[in-house]
Amino acid sequence: MALADRLDFEVTIEALGARPLSVPLIEPFVIATGRVDTTRAAEVEALVAVGGRRARGLGEAACLPPVTREDQGDVLREIAAAAEKLVGRPLRADAIESALCAAVPGSPVARVAIETALLDALARLAGLPLRALLGGDLGARTDRLETDVTVAIAEPARMGELARRWAERGFLALKVKVGKDVDTDVRALEAIAAAAPGARLRVDANAGYGAREALALAAACDRLGIRVECWEQPCAADDLDGMRQVADTLEAPVVADEAVKNPDDLRKLIALRYADGVNLKLAKVGSLLGAYRMGLDARAAGLALMAGGMVETRLGMTAAANLACALGGVEFVDLDTALLLADDPYEGGYSADGPCFTLSSAPGLGLRRRGEIG
Repeated sequence: MALADRLDFEVTIEALGARPLSVPLIEPFVIATGRVDTTRAAEVEALVAVGGRRARGLGEAACLPPVTREDQGDVLREIAAAAEKLVGRPLRADAIESALCAAVPGSPVARVAIETALLDALARLAGLPLRALLGGDLGARTDRLETDVTVAIAEPARMGELARRWAERGFLALKVKVGKDVDTDVRALEAIAAAAPGARLRVDANAGYGAREALALAAACDRLGIRVECWEQPCAADDLDGMRQVADTLEAPVVADEAVKNPDDLRKLIALRYADGVNLKLAKVGSLLGAYRMGLDARAAGLALMAGGMVETRLGMTAAANLACALGGVEFVDLDTALLLADDPYEGGYSADGPCFTLSSAPGLGLRRRGEIG
């Protein structure tokens, strides 16, 4: 059964609201373009009715300025404005995406949070995990993922120490943030390789380099015998020539992130082949349904897939994990940020054994606020 058939019914949004979701990080999350000390997100809750049956669902609006245009206050205002347009209005479940594009045109972060909450509720009513609502039988039988964990920018010695600690906890893939200074990044990668010699390294410049700097870093890694599993967004989002130069030169795949925000961007990537893969992020795409379709299109075009996020709690990471499983798994799983937080406001969604996640078989996201019953 196709996804459109699984959404072939009418739904009414009876309530829609949001609250701030601000959770401190254990350590500052520093990338080439910014720093986060506390999540700047919002939790969305939706109550939906199908026939005489009702269910509630949750979604996360994860802001990461300046990667996202929206900040926490923006998404809270956008969600409140969307509620005025959507609550009480019957709509087709298979038209949720287009209805949200009309109601929340300028905020993909708010839009995907609302959509996730609605789909969580609808999957609960259907008695299906969200991954099965999206991906059918393939999503239903795919429930295990192995994530990397991020080592954010810090002093090289500190990055090495963090890598050692994560490796001791069983994490075999480390996503290393770079992009500010090549020489410092070389020292950091050298420290990480020495501290966690068996780890697979995924290097993410967050658009901080040009092609020359990215290739200089790669050459230094080759000289030092540091094996890099993939290179994520080495150049600016609009520097497609630079991205292609890096992708054509390096053996390891280059994954586009900031350069691919929507289906049009993906079509350009497929046509120009300036990278070997694409990172699917819900807050970037603005739609869980849209990200699922983009994943199918990218895979059909022979591109590798990464499932990533901004700096989400367990709520946002569970939604992204359901996307990855709906696609039957992805080559690169980067769903670690809940592990970087000082508190976990939610329970369920998945169980974790080090880097290995097993998704809940409960309906919807299978997640609730910590301490809630049912």
